[in-house]
Amino acid sequence: MTSKNPDAKAPDASRRSERSRQAILDAALALVGEVGYNRLTVEAIAARAGVGKQTIYRWWPSKAAVLLDASLALSGKAADEGGWTGFPDTGDLAADLKAVMRATVDELSDETYAAPARALAAAGATDPGLGARFTEQLLEPQLALYEERLRSAREAGHISPGTDLRVAVEMLVGPLTYRWLLRTGPLTHAFADEVVDRVLAGIAAHADTA
Repeated sequence: MTSKNPDAKAPDASRRSERSRQAILDAALALVGEVGYNRLTVEAIAARAGVGKQTIYRWWPSKAAVLLDASLALSGKAADEGGWTGFPDTGDLAADLKAVMRATVDELSDETYAAPARALAAAGATDPGLGARFTEQLLEPQLALYEERLRSAREAGHISPGTDLRVAVEMLVGPLTYRWLLRTGPLTHAFADEVVDRVLAGIAAHADTA
């Protein structure tokens, strides 16, 4: 008869669950880049992650929900590794906007980020619930940073006091999103700079006093 080792630790279920969860998120990101959203399945995610399909369904209702959480985790990781979590405010609005817009171009050109984002945008168009979560949790926090920087510029008198900040934000990010989603042309730093220059020309404070 052997006695139990009093120093032996019971398996940490929460740690095991977190490892499984991370493996599922990593698998979803890898697979959507390899096979695309239409061919992505919960079964394939489970096989890649080394878990049972029922484990995924215990935490997520669909492959789209898995992919959204994976994208949120990826976005958080990028911020932790030096990505921007707030706008630069050097006093030069054009330079600040161009810096962030160029970083956005770089991210959208990286399939690690672009593949899941494009898949979620397409899925959200036919799934209102997913689209709402995608907008609320992934897009809105980023758009809010643009709006905050424009608000400080308006308060400093750099843009027209009558500027609708939300419209201005959409004028900035809309062309990039359109070109990225529909592939209507090259997505470059020069294009991002041109968008910034055009938008600022329309909302500059001097437009009210001309």
